[in-house]
Order: sequence, then structure tokens, then C-alpha cells
Amino acid sequence: MKKLLLLFSTMFCLVSGFAQETKPEEKSAASSSEAQANNPLANMTALSFQNYYMPKLSDAPDDAYMNTFWVRFAKPVAKGKLLLRASMPISTIGMPNQFGVVNTTSGLGDMNAFLSYNFVSNETTTMGIGPSITAPTASDDALGTGKWQGGFAFVAFVAKSPVFQFGGLITWQASFAGESDRKDTNLAAIQPFYFWQLGKGTYLRGAPIWVLNLKDDSYSVPFALGIGKVVKMGDTVFNLYVEPQYSVYVKGVQPVFQVLAGVNLQFMK
Repeated sequence: MKKLLLLFSTMFCLVSGFAQETKPEEKSAASSSEAQANNPLANMTALSFQNYYMPKLSDAPDDAYMNTFWVRFAKPVAKGKLLLRASMPISTIGMPNQFGVVNTTSGLGDMNAFLSYNFVSNETTTMGIGPSITAPTASDDALGTGKWQGGFAFVAFVAKSPVFQFGGLITWQASFAGESDRKDTNLAAIQPFYFWQLGKGTYLRGAPIWVLNLKDDSYSVPFALGIGKVVKMGDTVFNLYVEPQYSVYVKGVQPVFQVLAGVNLQFMK
């Protein structure tokens, strides 16, 4: 827990230094559709679809794989001061049996939601913090924890430059109820994200998730570099991307290599 608090405090201090007032010309450029397309706290209703394909897992047989498809919905309330985001995973786990035949388990995972209070919200910098909860909605024991989990989420997005935007998401949650015969959970995650605009809606990106299981001391620290394209059609901003990720530090059954692909939709009205 001390490590988590240190990481949280460090990130909070670093990002807070960028929450100063900017020049009018900077605001105009940084608030463009391209700069705000990846802002998880944007004051717009958003719907996103993400798919993580994990063909290589550590501490698992060679043919083992995982695939997780995420559906996320975000809705600002109270004139953008609050943002509610709900996420539902649909997962597949493939594991070879003693004869080398890969058996798969597919279905719903555990649903997560968090409510962010945006205590900094202007055209170039957004910062929010709030409670997070995960419900044991998995359709199979292998796809979920069987536990109710609660914690917090802190997120920041800085877009002072029309060329380079960055931020991060820190989450922590632990189990507090659920099936008594299932293991308790204590999970932390840090997701740095960075975006380099190349022009005409095309950009380079990275949004790896560094996972730390504080209960069994397993972890995964991937790095990522991908490409995306932002297209505005009417009042909707479409953001399509693909992003390979490779874990440089890994312990336990975690992805060594994975590919993230997705599309985000922001509705401006």
C-alpha cells in the first residue's frame, strides 16, 4: 500500500504542475477534436470498444492465450463536474489440456464503474478523482473474481500542446464481499498515456496498463507504441487505433505480448 500511495502522490504532483492558465492561442489549438479525442474526462458522452488480444502469456503453456473485449460508456453530469464511466468485459481464455487440445472459456467478466469528480477542468487540463466499484458479474468462475471490489480512480489529461498530449490513470481496488471460497483481491494499476499528433487526424499513441497484484505479488509492466486516426463526422468524433504492447517486466500469469485495437466515439451534442 505504501508503494501505491507513493506512486499516486508522485503522479498527482507531476500533473498538478501543468494545471496553470495557458495563453489564448494555446487553448484554441489544444481544445481541437484531435487533441481531445483521447481525453477520458472530456465533457462529452462517449462510447468505446476495445479489444486486447494476448497470444503470449507468462507462466503458462505455449498455446495458452487470452482475449478481452471491453465495452465502455461515459456520461458527464452536473455540467461536466462529474463523469460516470461503466465498463463491461467479454473475455475468452484458451488453455491447452494434457493432450495439447486448447479448450476455451468465453463469457462476461466483472463489470466496473467509477465516478470522477473533476476538480480541475479547463480547455487544456482535466483532473479527476472518485470512487470505483467492481461487481462479480462474470458468467464463469475463470472469467472473474467472484468478489465485490471497491477502491478509487485518479485520472489526469494534459493537452496544452496541439502536438503532444499526455496523462495517466491510477486505480486501486480490494475485495470486501462476495463468495467466501474465492480468493480475496488487492489490485493496483497505473496507465500512463501519451499521444503525438502527426497532422490530419493521424497520431502516434501509447496507453499501456501496468498491473500490480498486491495479493499474490504478480505484475505486468508493458510498453506500447501504436497509431491512430481521428475523424469528425457531424457531431461525432471517431477515434480508431491499433497498439502493440510488450511487457518488459512480468511475473505470474500475465500477458507478455498483446495487441490493443479499438474505436472511441465522442458525441459532441
